[in-house]
Amino acid sequence: MKKLAILPLLFIQLFTVQAQNYPPVLSLEKQTELYNKNLEWKLDNVLPDIMRREGLEMWIVICFENSEDPVYRTLTTRPGDGARRLSILVFHDSKEGFKKLSATWHGPYASGYMYKGIFTDKSFGADGQFIALAEYIKQADPENIGINYDNQVIDDFSHTNGLSHFHYEKLVNALDEKYCERLVSAKKVVMGWYETRTPWEISLYKTLCTTAHELIKEFFSNRVIIPDATTAMEVRWWICERIREMKLDYWFFPSLDIIRSPENEKKFGRDDVIRRGDLLHCDVGISYMGLTTDMQHLAYVCRLGEKDALEGLKELYAKGLRFQEILLEEMTEGRTGNDILKSVLERGKAEGLKPWMYSHPVNYYGHGSGMTIGRTDNQEFLPGSGEHPLYPNTTYAMEFSVSGEVPEWGDKLVRMGFEDNILFTGNGAYLIEGYPEKLYLVK
Repeated sequence: MKKLAILPLLFIQLFTVQAQNYPPVLSLEKQTELYNKNLEWKLDNVLPDIMRREGLEMWIVICFENSEDPVYRTLTTRPGDGARRLSILVFHDSKEGFKKLSATWHGPYASGYMYKGIFTDKSFGADGQFIALAEYIKQADPENIGINYDNQVIDDFSHTNGLSHFHYEKLVNALDEKYCERLVSAKKVVMGWYETRTPWEISLYKTLCTTAHELIKEFFSNRVIIPDATTAMEVRWWICERIREMKLDYWFFPSLDIIRSPENEKKFGRDDVIRRGDLLHCDVGISYMGLTTDMQHLAYVCRLGEKDALEGLKELYAKGLRFQEILLEEMTEGRTGNDILKSVLERGKAEGLKPWMYSHPVNYYGHGSGMTIGRTDNQEFLPGSGEHPLYPNTTYAMEFSVSGEVPEWGDKLVRMGFEDNILFTGNGAYLIEGYPEKLYLVK
């Protein structure tokens, strides 16, 4: 069997020369140009509204080079979007207008051309940056000052704890006592910044999802999988190489799980070779121009002579598609993730779908910041991001599973996992690039 496992490496090289319908990937120069234009528009048109919605007058981001606050790189231009030594960004919704400021050692250009520098005297070294920041705060006299910490929820993907204790102490020591008393958590603003998509990003997401679908379609075929020879690990590495070959990136190592019939389990155990009669489940996420995808699709490996998947598997797959409809229907503006979780589980159970719900935001990060609907280990009430309301122009990985008995497999209970990217616009939620209407077939 070891010799057979090596064969697919040669077949993969032969089959992948055939073209897929992938959208073109832009040059790095063009990507940078578009990314920076979008960032400038978002800083001017989205961030002010979020800060006003959350009642925050000033927001400060402080971090070191190579130890960046997660939100820092989403606020700075490419290339060179990392911090330079000590970097400080200030966003001030002042009476004179919305201000974007930088107290960074290398000046505004280190953060991006849209920032105005407030740090000029370098005679005090890095401490001078905090002195300049404190002087600006004293002149501006803001009602509140948001900093990136959240001490309320430990199990939360809000990405709002980027301020180190060291920098917090430096800030407090530099400020007058009355301004220290005005420091508040910027959690809601950070989450709003992460989760809100611009028109350009919404358009880009369609392209990104198309690319991800084409990738899955390619490896769920004989171009990559040779039944009874190819291993799941070989496919996983093929996916990684293919993504890099397309000049994209993956934000986690792709998975490919084999769901095996009792007959195949008895014959082959749980080895890593993809066998005829197996059900395959993938989990793949790609990154492009600051956005991410997260998708789980399924494929059936046909036995010799079979032209379609087993009826029991197709019926279970149809239940998954039905649960997708339920979730999309329940997503209305202002509802929290916990509200939606309760509703979809009640409806899904009433229809006999045996659902398990764990949807999450996708944006700058695959496990992004924003409203979350359940967790794999929590199907009741999720504190923090589960209490966050649903806002327009936000994107999610609609992730869940349904379970059911498969008659052809001796009524074995099978759990199918589904996932794809959706957009909520305020007028409703929809799959950005659809979802396969039936199982992929590997023949």
